[in-house]
Amino acid sequence: MRNFLVGLLAMSGVASVSTALAEGDAIALAANHPDRHVVVKGDTLWDISETFLQSPWEWPKVWSYNPQIDNPHLIYPGDILYLVYVNGKPQLRLERGGPRKLSPQVRRHPLGQVIPAIPLDEIKSFLSDNLILARDELEAAPYVLAGVNSRIIAGAGDRVYARGKIDTNQHTYLGVYRPSRTYVDPESGEILGYESTSIGGGYITHSKGDITTLKLKYTTEEVRIKDRVLPTQEQVVQSVFYPSAPDDQIDGVILSVLRGVSQIGQYDVVAINRGSREGLKTGNVLHAFKKGENVKDPVTDEWIELPSERGGTLMVFKVFEKVSYALVMRAENVLSLLDEVRSPE
Repeated sequence: MRNFLVGLLAMSGVASVSTALAEGDAIALAANHPDRHVVVKGDTLWDISETFLQSPWEWPKVWSYNPQIDNPHLIYPGDILYLVYVNGKPQLRLERGGPRKLSPQVRRHPLGQVIPAIPLDEIKSFLSDNLILARDELEAAPYVLAGVNSRIIAGAGDRVYARGKIDTNQHTYLGVYRPSRTYVDPESGEILGYESTSIGGGYITHSKGDITTLKLKYTTEEVRIKDRVLPTQEQVVQSVFYPSAPDDQIDGVILSVLRGVSQIGQYDVVAINRGSREGLKTGNVLHAFKKGENVKDPVTDEWIELPSERGGTLMVFKVFEKVSYALVMRAENVLSLLDEVRSPE
């Protein structure tokens, strides 16, 4: 298998492939790209793709399915990726690492060993801990009424009473959320949603009428009266994202950076003023543009806004109706609030 792939590479020729790519609307390879890559612990699909491609989110277009591999989207340390050319076009192929058998068989790996698409440590808290609610959702959400013995604050191990409609047949675990930020569209003035941050969670122990008793399993802050209580799940963080360009043209701006810094760089999480309403989906990739500076024309004394400059690449990982969270995958310039985001060209 390996000799066959290397033979294909040698017969195709890098120069002829580069010419074919330049002549057609094909995938652009990264400068000094390797011909093979051995996957190691700590790799991500994005990092690997970036070594082969100028636009790493386009890796699904060059992915070659191997009939002997049960799921080629699941890649493990020790696997080998080869760059080959078929009819003058690049493809990535996968050879499983470790002992191999000639007959097609599924190799068993612990799912936790799968390399993620993007750095999960940077986003895992935002996948499960942050919600953006519409006004009616926030107002209708059950809320903490009181703690045991009329306490107004509570922590892990304590019981609290929540009031509101909760389907206890469907939900046994509830998250406790505190409204933290209101998102307003800087262009239209529309209220896009109310961000609520998780401060704890616990299990339902009793329910009567619209009063539910909750035993707190964990808290990151003291739970207080009027904190919101919403169904959630103790979930396994999604590790596989499929990067792609949005189906529709996206033109938006960065609303906030979720770690409280003023300047935005690689692996910062940002909120943008576009969501499922505009057609955004998990995995969509956007380009960020540094807003042009205002300068005074020395001849006419007019104030002129300079053109925006390319500043980075974002990948959307959580989508709400009117707002989405995205991770800065590549920073070519320091980004700031209200910088533009657009579909890749």
